[in-house]
Amino acid sequence: MLHSMTGFGKAVKEFPGKKVTVEVKSLNSKQADIAVRIPSALRQHELEMRNLVAEKLVRGKIDLTITIESQGAEANHKLNIPVMEAYKAQIQEAAAQLGVAEPADWFGMLMRFPDVMHIESQTDADDTEVGVAMEALSDALDALNSHRRAEGERLEAFFTLRVKRIGDLLAQVPLYEGERTAKVRTRMEEGLAKLSGLDYDRSRLEQELFFYIEKFDINEEKQRLAQHLTYFIDTMNAEGAQGKKLGFIAQEMGREINTLGSKSNHSDMQRLVVQMKDELEQIKEQVLNVL
Repeated sequence: MLHSMTGFGKAVKEFPGKKVTVEVKSLNSKQADIAVRIPSALRQHELEMRNLVAEKLVRGKIDLTITIESQGAEANHKLNIPVMEAYKAQIQEAAAQLGVAEPADWFGMLMRFPDVMHIESQTDADDTEVGVAMEALSDALDALNSHRRAEGERLEAFFTLRVKRIGDLLAQVPLYEGERTAKVRTRMEEGLAKLSGLDYDRSRLEQELFFYIEKFDINEEKQRLAQHLTYFIDTMNAEGAQGKKLGFIAQEMGREINTLGSKSNHSDMQRLVVQMKDELEQIKEQVLNVL
């Protein structure tokens, strides 16, 4: 069962006076590359959160964002009374010195001055807040993994189709093997025929022809490629993160296909090899996104 490395998960949890929102997104990467943006109140729990992310997502370029919003009467915006008193005293003193009337709407005027609204910053989150944040993080990671699994199912169908096409092309190779051998023999005999008057040992020719054709034997390559195709499907259906292993198998498939091409010595077989390479390149592109 494949999982993609691409995904997105979000979870929202509320408790009295506050709301915690967690968003996690991931892209493909060779290792677990985790970027974290969390409130300062949760900073001392960052390592715990990173460990949970690494445990559940294994690898990928992962962005984690956690926000905590205050709600209703629990909001941490408070009036700074001492600052307001200082402003009022200065205005009264200035009004007395200038001989002007004091403002009728004291409150409206004072609220327009800077720093009259004080934001209380919470240094550390309490146990309830941390517990809710960790629960929301776990839910967001589960949602991301569900997204990854859905994308993995699409990749499974994609790989299955491409592997089947390579297998079908491989099955056509034997159609041209006999013709290929006959053409090699004909070319050698025609070359010898051009050397008029040359006497040669026909049995030696047969021996040399045998050695020459043996160099172009592709039975081992066909067998190994067929085995790699089967192993790819078996690995794809196995549990756990199989992305790196699938990449290695695809490389081995490429080696066998390249050897088939170099030994083919036949235009129609070369055409089959080119088509195999095209299917394999599509596999290699997508296997980079497999967990």
